[in-house]
Amino acid sequence: MNEIIGELIKMRAGDLMKFTKMTGEVIRAMRECPIPIIVKIQGIAAGADSVIALAADFRIVGTSGRFTFLFTKVGLSGGDMGAAYLLPRVVGLSGATSLLLLGDPIDAHTADRYGLVSQLVDDDDLDEAVATLATRLAAGPTLAYAQTKSLLTREQDMSLSSALELDAMAQALLMTTDDHAAFNAGRPPAWRGR
Repeated sequence: MNEIIGELIKMRAGDLMKFTKMTGEVIRAMRECPIPIIVKIQGIAAGADSVIALAADFRIVGTSGRFTFLFTKVGLSGGDMGAAYLLPRVVGLSGATSLLLLGDPIDAHTADRYGLVSQLVDDDDLDEAVATLATRLAAGPTLAYAQTKSLLTREQDMSLSSALELDAMAQALLMTTDDHAAFNAGRPPAWRGR
């Protein structure tokens, strides 16, 4: 942390702005990526690591896992890299306020209670849990996954009417695909992504 911060404080304001915008672009790219993203957390996810985990679609966490959004503890805004946007949507405003303002670490069980964890497993089972989910996603309906992920991200800032309109367009589009045709024909799905 000191190595990163040490280099950053040597930068001019314009360069710092470019750097902080670049880190935000990583989060945007994760949310806009049509492929579901899984993160595996064993040990501590601190600062930017916690926000990157937050931006993923699935967080598989071992019992040794911990999260800390420590930005305010080093005199920075807790809203770094989209944390103030994403975290309230995952854990609610009250939980996000506590996590971002205080910056205290939370263990895996507490993170699970907050809603930060998609699946909590023993550390010894972590690799298997990640592989099982990745295999399931890779074998599934990729177009349906991509549209669902896009809708989950885009609709957070929409009115219900706008969200319903976007849902209807996505559904109508997917109803024309070969993937959906198999279901209509009563055949087992052979997900082809078209």
